[in-house]
Amino acid sequence: MSTVVVVGLQWGDEGKGKITDFLASQADLVARYQGGNNAGHTVVVGDEEFKLHLVPSGILYPGTQCVLGNGVVINPGVLLKELAGLKDRGIDISGLKISDRAHVIMPYHPALDQLDEASRTKGKIGTTGRGIGPAYVDKYARYDAIRMVDLLDEAEFTERLTDVLEVKNKTLDRLFGHPGFETKAILDEYLGYAEALRPMVTDTSVLINQMIRKNRKVLFEGAQGTLLDIDHGTFPFVSSSSPSSGGVCAGTGVGPTRIGKVVGVVKAYSTRVGEGPFPTELPEDLVSLLRDGRGREYGVTTGRPRRCGWFDGVIAEYSVRINGVNALVVMKLDVLDQLETIKICTGYRYRNSVIKEFPASLKVLAECTPVYQELPGWLCDTTQAKELNDLPPKARDYLSHISDLAQAPIAMVSVGWRRDETIMIEPVW
Repeated sequence: MSTVVVVGLQWGDEGKGKITDFLASQADLVARYQGGNNAGHTVVVGDEEFKLHLVPSGILYPGTQCVLGNGVVINPGVLLKELAGLKDRGIDISGLKISDRAHVIMPYHPALDQLDEASRTKGKIGTTGRGIGPAYVDKYARYDAIRMVDLLDEAEFTERLTDVLEVKNKTLDRLFGHPGFETKAILDEYLGYAEALRPMVTDTSVLINQMIRKNRKVLFEGAQGTLLDIDHGTFPFVSSSSPSSGGVCAGTGVGPTRIGKVVGVVKAYSTRVGEGPFPTELPEDLVSLLRDGRGREYGVTTGRPRRCGWFDGVIAEYSVRINGVNALVVMKLDVLDQLETIKICTGYRYRNSVIKEFPASLKVLAECTPVYQELPGWLCDTTQAKELNDLPPKARDYLSHISDLAQAPIAMVSVGWRRDETIMIEPVW
């Protein structure tokens, strides 16, 4: 079956954008299944760099169909701005379709997101403030949610917005002293968005399933990573949706029997943005080893510096298991080229024992210290490698350790930002 899911196995920012772009060259359709504009993919094409926040990476290939599934929460203004930017750079955006069941981010969602985070004296989540969490809250609360299908119906949208805004304005006023929003101003803005997006909105589940029945190649991409999954991540320091492979079915309207392969993406080390536990995190005076230079570890959406640490084998095994990963892609191996020694976490020491399973309790996790194996670095340039045997033996040994700890074979290795700086070990499609 020619369906592939690309999923991040750490805290996001693993480099999924490059891999999705790489695989999209052979795909007939690329579908995004969750998240919003709180995450981003960086794709380098020749000397050009594209930063995508909502639009699937396949948009860079003419003729490739792209879908924003029902599991995505969409800020129409942000989406239209992103599409305009792509069009200005000569990218054909006509292949994009949007699920009529996708939920809409309204102006009060970012306001609630930012005000709530600012009001917390402790327990800050580290949200991007884009309104994604509050939009998902409304989705699951049901009554206050607005979907794309509602947005396109002026009478329905007007009625729903009037009712919802009465509640939201009371909440904003009573909890945060915020003046609230005017119905007419939002109507004028969002009805304009509705007309611009109308040609793109359809039942995308029908479209995707038709492609699968025709045995076309369909690629599913998510945002963030498994450790930010609402169910399986480091709760509560997580996103509000399911970036793990299980989110594909609910987020696109495709049944689990239609999923052929799950490809898990990991960095050759670890990074995290925002608050929350990070067992292998390096002290700040050593972070520059990974963050600066070739690492360029700054958030695509926020520009925030990423926290950096050594590769965590406990998390890798956990994420491979949760996602049912068939093959690994290891990113940014080249960032480690100049290190004399490299550490890799093989387990956690908890009190008087060593544990290999990732704990659900943050209290337990806080007491865990990584058990490291120290490996020699290879101290040479890997960016010119085209095949696995082109890598120095010590780099191949490091990759073997990653594969063994994760309990999954490696299909691809990235040794640079560009499309052609990728080593294919075994075919994904």
